[in-house]
Amino acid sequence: MSKLSARDQFLDLSDYGRPIAKWFANKLKNTRFTPIHITLLFGITGLIAIYYILINQYFLAGFFIILKSIIDAADGELSRVKNTPSYTGRYLDSVFDIILNFLFFMTICYVSKTPFWMTILAFIGIQLQGTLYNYYYVILRNKSVGGDTTSKIFESKSPQALPGESQKSVDILFRIYTIVYGIFDTIIHALDSDAYKVKTFPNWFMTFVSIYGLGFQLLIIAIMLPLNLIEYIVPFFIIYTSLVFVLIGIRKTVFKV
Repeated sequence: MSKLSARDQFLDLSDYGRPIAKWFANKLKNTRFTPIHITLLFGITGLIAIYYILINQYFLAGFFIILKSIIDAADGELSRVKNTPSYTGRYLDSVFDIILNFLFFMTICYVSKTPFWMTILAFIGIQLQGTLYNYYYVILRNKSVGGDTTSKIFESKSPQALPGESQKSVDILFRIYTIVYGIFDTIIHALDSDAYKVKTFPNWFMTFVSIYGLGFQLLIIAIMLPLNLIEYIVPFFIIYTSLVFVLIGIRKTVFKV
């Protein structure tokens, strides 16, 4: 099942691993593996990528970064093919993502001797980028006929646990999720508070926004590493963040509420 109706589907540049993820999920459909197992697997894959950055094996680091992106998509796909939607899995996935993003950038900072303050600025930048992408994408999903509504545009309280999961686990992970993502959500919502009032976003706009999806961000890093451009990764993402204002400007100018 797609997250969007056929009319609203767009070329998502950050979702290049989806075909392999679907194949992988279908192979696991009738096994004892759960989406949580896959989430843990992409976490381990991310740590392997970090190890290879530390020992200057950048081609292998890039390979495992891309593999992490593919596996990251597979947990959601497995949840869909097994028909086991889960807030626990959703929040755990997001928490793992932000932890790995931080560790990726701290490792790049250490190896490339990039100033710490610049690395923190780049990390904040990629989180704002990803939040903008998710904000517009969730709006589209919630307005799409038959679209996935597991993710809400505004989340102020812990959702009711779905069948098969513990309310306590959902509550704990929701608190962690709001702590690590809350500030970024607040900033993006403040910059474009009326976006949810728009009826829909055209496919070309969402494709443009998808350059801020986590998969595309990691693809950039995975390409820059073996090209021996590690010292330029942090400055690149600081500059790349400026497109946040371009995208919001397009939204406000072209797609008025």
